[in-house]
Amino acid sequence: MVTLNRIYTRSGDAGQTRLATGQTVSKADLRVEAYGAVDETNACIGMARLHTEGALDATLGRIQNELFDLGADLAAPPKPGEVEGSVLRVSDAQVERLEREIDGMNAELPPLASFVLPGGAPAAAALHLARTVCRRAERCAVRLAEAGEPVSAPAMKYLNRLSDLLFVAARFANDRGAAEVFWKSGATR
Repeated sequence: MVTLNRIYTRSGDAGQTRLATGQTVSKADLRVEAYGAVDETNACIGMARLHTEGALDATLGRIQNELFDLGADLAAPPKPGEVEGSVLRVSDAQVERLEREIDGMNAELPPLASFVLPGGAPAAAALHLARTVCRRAERCAVRLAEAGEPVSAPAMKYLNRLSDLLFVAARFANDRGAAEVFWKSGATR
């Protein structure tokens, strides 16, 4: 007897899905939109990693795992009186680690004198794409919070800090800033 392990369930055919709490919501729900954009960010980082190695690649690999933590955090709305550790949440320690990594890479870069255009090395271009998708995820999370839905404070901080890290990582991947492409204001008038 052959047992099939199907990826499809047909349960979402009418446009509904379930949060980690079991609550049924529209696939267009703001919360689904937020963790969906986090998933897109993760996929973009995966593409960037095709062009990275060493410490930067290891950092990005760890971040990909943390983005699954973040998706789980967003998929389970925080509840008043929630027992710490009962639900997977992004932590302030993860945000602080991103800050240390940003500072470490940034210390090796020249100061910015102009806006940077997304491009240069393949890794840098892919990291800029990941950064823009991360900013979209952040905007989705902000809309969710502004709609009165609970979002954990560390999750919001993590998204903000991650987009900063991806910007600095893109500069770093451009030969530590030497191969950056700069905006030339009004150059095509």
